[in-house]
Amino acid sequence: MIVIPGPASVELGQKVGAVLKIKIVPVEFKRFPDGESYIRFEDATLIKDEDAVIVQTTSPPQNENLVQLFLMADNAKDMGAKSITAVVPYFAYARQDSRFRPGEALSVKTMVTLLKTCGVSRIITVNSHNPTILKTLPISVEDLSAFSRLAEHFKKKGFEGAFSLSMGKKGMNTAEEANRVLKGGCDYIPTQRDRVTGNVTIEKKTLPVKNRDAIIFDDIISSGGTMIKAVSWVKEQGAKRVYAACVHPLLIGDVKDKILKAGADGVVGTDSVPSSVSEVSVAPLIAEALKKRAVQRD
Repeated sequence: MIVIPGPASVELGQKVGAVLKIKIVPVEFKRFPDGESYIRFEDATLIKDEDAVIVQTTSPPQNENLVQLFLMADNAKDMGAKSITAVVPYFAYARQDSRFRPGEALSVKTMVTLLKTCGVSRIITVNSHNPTILKTLPISVEDLSAFSRLAEHFKKKGFEGAFSLSMGKKGMNTAEEANRVLKGGCDYIPTQRDRVTGNVTIEKKTLPVKNRDAIIFDDIISSGGTMIKAVSWVKEQGAKRVYAACVHPLLIGDVKDKILKAGADGVVGTDSVPSSVSEVSVAPLIAEALKKRAVQRD
């Protein structure tokens, strides 16, 4: 097995290779004046007859990062890789996982079909927006969860016993996973999304957080509107300290500052998306999944 760290996940790919103690194939990348991507494997001889693992997140600029992923996968196929696994910690377009309105494109299916065409036989992602849709896709997709790792981070920081919160009733398993580590109880903040505008509103449900630390867990913080409302509501109910925690810190624009201004004491994310708040690494999760698969194949 060899690891190919893509341009969007160089550090994470290197961490995965270091944990597994396997060879890493560096990628030469440049952007042409017209915006097109150039990809070259610096030592393509390492790829022939190997199980190639390409690590490439597809956070913004997602279209560019996806094209790079397609180029790397197809190139690995041409270089004679025995198999190709795409590790895509943040999977762009996965949020369009259903046709909410007639005629909508099912974008997650399109992305997976393209990866399959480029030679990918397996995808590993982290906290996909809707894991159930993954079972219907044309190749194997394994969805890992990083919420326990986030909770362990807070536990080490002295937050054992903090109250764990998730966004929406469907996300209650998120709070439950965190609570198994923090052991301070858990609940969810009711949310409702407008299918046309995408705007999310929260129901101001009474929560047992007065004079307690509370951590609000979510899979993605992008524009941050929902998290800002949730933080403000939890603070209004007398929480001592409130943290926003997410697996994928897209943090568009100045959303981090807005969350802090709403009353959060901090924002913490993972390195599935490189950012200023990426304090928790998903490399051990990914390495364990790759190791487990290798043992099964042997």
